[in-house]
Amino acid sequence: MTVLLAVTAVSVTTAAAEPSRADGASAETVVRTDHGLVRGAAHGSYVTFDGIPYAAPPTGRLRWREPAPAPAWRGVRDATAPAPRCVQMPMPGTDGVSGSEDCLYLNVTMPSTPPPTGQRRPVLVWLHGGAFLGGSGGDYGAERMAVRGDTLVVTVNYRLGVFGYFGHPALGSAPPFGLADQQAALRWVRVNAARFGGDPGAVTLFGESAGALSVCAHLTSPSAAGLFQRAVLQSGSCHMSFPPGALGPGTPAYEPFAAERDVQDSGALAARQLGCEAGDDARVLACLREQSTERLATAQLMASFNRPAFGNPLLPAAPGKALAAGRFHRMPLLQGTNHDEMRMFVGQSLAAYPIRTEEDYRTRLDEAFGPAGAAVDFHYPAARYPTPALAWSAVLTDRSLACTTLQEAREITTQAPRMPLYGYEFNDPDAPVPTGLPAHPDLPYGAAHGFELPYLFSSVPTERPLTEAQGTLSDRMIDYWASFARTGNPNTPGAPHWPVLHTAGPVLSLAPGPGAIHTTDAYDAHDCAFWRGARERLGA
Repeated sequence: MTVLLAVTAVSVTTAAAEPSRADGASAETVVRTDHGLVRGAAHGSYVTFDGIPYAAPPTGRLRWREPAPAPAWRGVRDATAPAPRCVQMPMPGTDGVSGSEDCLYLNVTMPSTPPPTGQRRPVLVWLHGGAFLGGSGGDYGAERMAVRGDTLVVTVNYRLGVFGYFGHPALGSAPPFGLADQQAALRWVRVNAARFGGDPGAVTLFGESAGALSVCAHLTSPSAAGLFQRAVLQSGSCHMSFPPGALGPGTPAYEPFAAERDVQDSGALAARQLGCEAGDDARVLACLREQSTERLATAQLMASFNRPAFGNPLLPAAPGKALAAGRFHRMPLLQGTNHDEMRMFVGQSLAAYPIRTEEDYRTRLDEAFGPAGAAVDFHYPAARYPTPALAWSAVLTDRSLACTTLQEAREITTQAPRMPLYGYEFNDPDAPVPTGLPAHPDLPYGAAHGFELPYLFSSVPTERPLTEAQGTLSDRMIDYWASFARTGNPNTPGAPHWPVLHTAGPVLSLAPGPGAIHTTDAYDAHDCAFWRGARERLGA
């Protein structure tokens, strides 16, 4: 694991002491990191430093190794544009590789004004979602979180798919490389945050979807101890899972983490398919590392390796089991889900696999829950919902995300009753739809998976901008997140009170409009007592 050496902090304002430069770099946008000078870009109220390497390129002999230290550089490194994203899951109908294996870079956004003398800003480190198959830190504009929240925001690239989560017997108990990348980025933050005006002792790790699953993993990872002091999990918990057929008829059940032996077995099979099976372990690994990016970045291989393995030093146990047993880092925690999470997933496959009738709905229930399907149908009758597709989405939302998140909260508060934990539910029924999602008259998206992101970040493409009321909600959410990063408590003066979550409720409902932010009993609203009993009695 990369361990960077601590050095004396140099803030942005002291960069003015650097000698004048012929390349035109302004002193206000040049910072000396532990590896060399970087030149960012000024944007009025904020400054960005994009594409800063936090580890060496994991290419050639460094493919499928823990992140190695980035090499130092001479002169001033340009940091005015994001670096390439990590190799992505190929999209249907596309040719060639999207992204690069040389991708271990991060981006820093901060207010253009220095913090008050003797003070440092809280740091938020963002881990993007994308099913461990896609996305990048550069997709998220963090200027509003930085300026309005008066924070330092770091967004991170990390290895994906077969490059980030491959396993093989010859690799032994290697860590999930994508998670190791994230910890290397956190070590970079610990060393360099103060140079950008940030407080390395007030780091909040936050993420959405796969990013939230990553945060959960680090909460249970011994090697993450001391790397962050608060955590935010958006739409992803240690217990999140999907039943068979959730992502379309015939799709298997999904658990986000996998046993190391299973990942190694899959890796051995992939090696044979690639012709890398002859000789000793060293020869097999050499053969695998000689494979081109293009040969590895296939849809089949990428999708076969998108589950971080447990049973290694970084992740000794399945995070859900570690959490239930009390083996997690104690710190303030903020977590939540969106009211209509699974409508996004259902909507992506609805054209190919329509749910037009109650019979279609019952067929889906039977595939997902087997003998328990009838009990689910009785508890979630299609007639209660405007369309069968909405009924199916409600079942999946409650079973897979809402109630598993509250289950996690129950276990945390049981094991650590004094640990501050705040729950939320994003519930804007008219949230802007992300660009590219298909429209379905019988499935309005509501507050679906990922729909809260434009309220926290710019540059998240949507079909329309936020309305005035939604902009006010966005301001409030940024205030809550920034206050939590600063103090471990999201409450701010003049805002609706956000209570501590005890066992299973209440949580704060986040919606636009006067009085729309209020506490709610999400446990009852999402029928979590039913799902708790269904798991215990029926295995649903």
